[in-house]
Amino acid sequence: MTTPDPDRAAAASDFYSRWAPGYDYLASHAPGIRRLRTDLVDALDPAPGDTVVDVGCGTGATLPYLRERVGPEGTVVGVDFAPGAVARAHERVERAGWPNVTVCRGDATRLPLADTDAVVATFLMGMLPDPAATVRNWLDDLHPDRIALLDLARSYRLPGRPCNPLFRLAVRASAPPGTSDHHGESPTYVLDRRVAAAHRVVLEACTATTHETRAGGFAYLTAGET
Repeated sequence: MTTPDPDRAAAASDFYSRWAPGYDYLASHAPGIRRLRTDLVDALDPAPGDTVVDVGCGTGATLPYLRERVGPEGTVVGVDFAPGAVARAHERVERAGWPNVTVCRGDATRLPLADTDAVVATFLMGMLPDPAATVRNWLDDLHPDRIALLDLARSYRLPGRPCNPLFRLAVRASAPPGTSDHHGESPTYVLDRRVAAAHRVVLEACTATTHETRAGGFAYLTAGET
């Protein structure tokens, strides 16, 4: 597994904390995003009373969808490494008054958690240095019954494929400074490779798997049972 660069990790944390307000708006109001989150939770299919871990929860946009499915008798734990995002997620939970939803700061590659019923991650794989190894660790350490991943990457089908140049610009604009120099290639290519590797782990390690694309082929949704 690739060893994270502490300086780059700190810079990324500061970057995503600084842009947390803008990300919070997009995470809740971007066209089609609510449908995508609904599809993600449907694919995960948590049951009432389950404990679900939302890794890379960001500002907490997926937490309401998960909490609705597990009900007041279930538990939802959100984990993110950016203090600014965690603070906004805390505010979301406090405003809603959900005693069974917890948000904490943590490293997705070294989760301080034990067994859980389900694990979900939204738009996270492109940020991890070795997402395939990280997903394997979740399966080995948390022993979830179910896992679901939702990520964005280039589209390889119509109608999305002609829009790939615009998608590349969006990825470059949203990447932490110095990403291209660090990797020696376009951030979009790095994103594509990481998303494919992580989703492949779910398909190979799990049973009853599903793999679909949404949003013109830009959104990749993969889920499975362990």
